[in-house]
Amino acid sequence: MTEHRPFPLWDDQLAASLDAPNLLLYRSNLLGSDLRITNYGGGNTSAKLMQTDPLTGEPAEVLWVKGSGGDVGSMKLDGFSTLYMNKLRALKALYRGQEHEDEMVAYLPHCTFNLNARAASIDTPLHASLPYAHVDHMHPDAVIAIAAMENSEEITQRVFEGTVGWMPWLRPGYELGQQLAAYDAAHPGLRGIVLGGHGLFSWGDTAKSCYENTVGLIERAQAWLEQQHVSRTLQAFGGPKLQSLPAAERDATLARLMPVLRGLSAEGGAAKLLHLDTSPAVVEFVNSQQLEPLAALGTSCPDHFLRTKIRPLIVPEAVYSQSGGALRDSLQQLLAGYRDDYRAYYDRCKRPTSPPLRDPNPVVVLLPRIGMMTIAKDKATARIASEFYINAINVMRDADAVDRYVGLPEQEAFDIEYWLLEEAKLQRMPKPKPMVGKVALVTGGAGGIGQAIAKRILADGGCVVLADIDAEALSTVCAELSKAHDKDPVRGVVCDVTSESSVIQAFERAALEFGAIDILVSNAGIASAAPLEDTSLALWNRNQSILATGYFLVGREAFRQMKAQGTGGSIVMIASKNGMVASNQATAYCAAKAAEIQLSRSFALEGAPLGIRSNVVNPDAVIRGSKIWTGKWSEERAAANKIDEQDLEAFYRERSMLKRSVFPEDIAEASYFFAADHLSAKSTGNILNVDAGNLAAFTR
Repeated sequence: MTEHRPFPLWDDQLAASLDAPNLLLYRSNLLGSDLRITNYGGGNTSAKLMQTDPLTGEPAEVLWVKGSGGDVGSMKLDGFSTLYMNKLRALKALYRGQEHEDEMVAYLPHCTFNLNARAASIDTPLHASLPYAHVDHMHPDAVIAIAAMENSEEITQRVFEGTVGWMPWLRPGYELGQQLAAYDAAHPGLRGIVLGGHGLFSWGDTAKSCYENTVGLIERAQAWLEQQHVSRTLQAFGGPKLQSLPAAERDATLARLMPVLRGLSAEGGAAKLLHLDTSPAVVEFVNSQQLEPLAALGTSCPDHFLRTKIRPLIVPEAVYSQSGGALRDSLQQLLAGYRDDYRAYYDRCKRPTSPPLRDPNPVVVLLPRIGMMTIAKDKATARIASEFYINAINVMRDADAVDRYVGLPEQEAFDIEYWLLEEAKLQRMPKPKPMVGKVALVTGGAGGIGQAIAKRILADGGCVVLADIDAEALSTVCAELSKAHDKDPVRGVVCDVTSESSVIQAFERAALEFGAIDILVSNAGIASAAPLEDTSLALWNRNQSILATGYFLVGREAFRQMKAQGTGGSIVMIASKNGMVASNQATAYCAAKAAEIQLSRSFALEGAPLGIRSNVVNPDAVIRGSKIWTGKWSEERAAANKIDEQDLEAFYRERSMLKRSVFPEDIAEASYFFAADHLSAKSTGNILNVDAGNLAAFTR
C-alpha cells in the first residue's frame, strides 16, 4: 500500500538565500531525498537561466540540466551540465531522423557553456525541447505503475482529469524530445506528461512552483491508487501463497546459502557482493500467488532493468533447504539455466552493432519465504539494485491490482540495455580499485591496529566487518569509518573470540551483510607480563584463551566459510615478535603468540588445495595508537626493562636495528600485502616481521 507520510516541504527561507543555480540544486536534492519521487540515479532536473556569456559579455539563455551519471538526491553544483539554448535549438537543423538520432549526442559538447566539463546526458534534448523555465523528469512508483498498465492512456486521463498528457513508450533521445515538444504544443495548459512505461515530465515557471507541481501530481497518483485498493478490497499480488520462515531459521538458512551463491556467481569473473532485503514489500511479493508470472514479465522503467537486468532468478525453497554438495549442485544448475536464458535473450535481440554479451549472471535473486538478494561488484551497487527492484515491485503491485501490468517488449528492453550510448558510459567508468568486491573480517577492529587495517582495505575499495568485544568503542570506530568511506562497506559486530557461539554468530552476520568473507585478519589480543614464578594459571589461561583458542575459533570459522564459498581466501594472523623470540617475564604471552604462528602454518597446509592462504605478520613494540599499551602492559614492560614508562617508545626504537618506531599503519600495510591476491597470491605459510629489525626474530 502507498505510504502516507508527507513529501519533503519546500523551505522558503532557505530558498530565498540561494541564487538561481543553487536553487535548482536545492530543488533537485529535495526531489531526490525521497525514493517515492525517484530512485537513486534516476530522473533529472533542469532550469533555463539567463547568464552572462564569458565571451561576449552579453546575456545568454543557458540550460542547466543534471549531467550524465549523476544522482539528483546527492549531486552537487558541479553535477549539472550547462549548455547554450540557442545552440541546442540550432541542432534541429542537423537532425536527420530517428534512425540517426544517436549521432545528435556528439553535438552536445559543442553547445557547452563556460567550458563546463560535465558530460550532458541523453535526456538533455527532452529538457531543451520543452518551453518551460523549470522542468522535472522523475520516476515515481505511483506514476510508473499507471504508465505500466495495459490501458495506461485511458487511466492517465481518469487519474489526472485531463491535466496531464500521455505519450507511448519511446526510447529517451532526440526523437522523444521532438515528440514531447510537439505534444505539448498541441495540448496547451498541461501540468505534465506521462511517458508510457517510463515516468513523468512536469514543469513550472519558478523552482518552487515546479517542485510543488511535481510532488502534487505524484500525490494525486498515490491517492488514486490507494482508493482503488480500498474500494476494490484488493489483495496484493493475488494474496499470499506462503508464510515467511521464522527469523532464526531464515538467518541460519541464509548463512548457509549466501556463501555458496556468492562463490558461484563469481565463477569466471570478478568477486561480487550480496545485499539482503527482507522488507515487508519484498516479502509480500516473494510469498505471493503471482510471484512467478509477474517476475517473468520483467521490469518496465529503463532505470529499473539497467540496474537489475530485465528478470530475476527465483530460487525454490527446496533448493535452499539443502546443504553441502547438494546445495552447491542445485544452485549451480539454477545459475547455469539463468545464464543460458540470458544468452538466448542476447542472441534473439542483438543487432549487428550491439556490444558484446555482458555478465550473464542474475542481479536479483528472489527467495520465497525469505526475501531478496541482489548481487553486484560492490555493496553500494548491490544495495541500489535492491532499491530499484523494490520500485519495480511497487509498480507491479499497483499496476496489476488496478489493470494489467505490462513490461517493456523484450526488444525494446534489449535496445536500452545494449544501447551503444549506454556502453560508452560504461566504458568511461574508472577502473575499479583492487579490493572492490572483497570482504575482510578484522577482529580487534576497534583497536589501533584493527582500525588501521580496516582503513587500508577500505581505501582500496574493499568492505570490512569489524569485530570487537568493546561495543562502545566498536560503535564509535564504525561511525568514523562510515563517515570517511560511506556506510555501505562498513559493518560492526560485537564478538568475544573466546566464545564459540559468539564467533559463529559473527561470521553468520558477515554472510548476511555481504554474502561471505574473503579475508580474515585475526588481530584481537591482549598483552601481559609477569615473572615466571608469579604467572598464575588464570593469567596463563587468559592468554591461551584469547590468543590461541580465539585465533583458532575465528580461523576455523573463516576456513569453513571460505571453503563453502569455493573461491579461496586469505587468513592473516597478527602474531608478535614474541612468537619468534621469548621476552623476559612474558611467558604466557610468548607461548600463546608462538601457538598463533604454528596455527597459521597448519591452516596454510590444509588450505592450499582450496586456494586458502594463511600468513603471519609479526609486529613489535607498536606503542602509539595501540590499545594494549593503555593497560598494565606498558607499566610491566617498563619494569621488566628497568626504564621509565615514558621512555618505552624511545627504548624500543633504539633497540631496533633500523632505529625506527613501528606504527599501526605499518602493520596495516603488511597485513594488506598478505590479504591482497593481486600482491601475494603465491604466498602462504609465510611470516613477515614488522619490527624495525630484530636479529633474534629473523625467520631463517
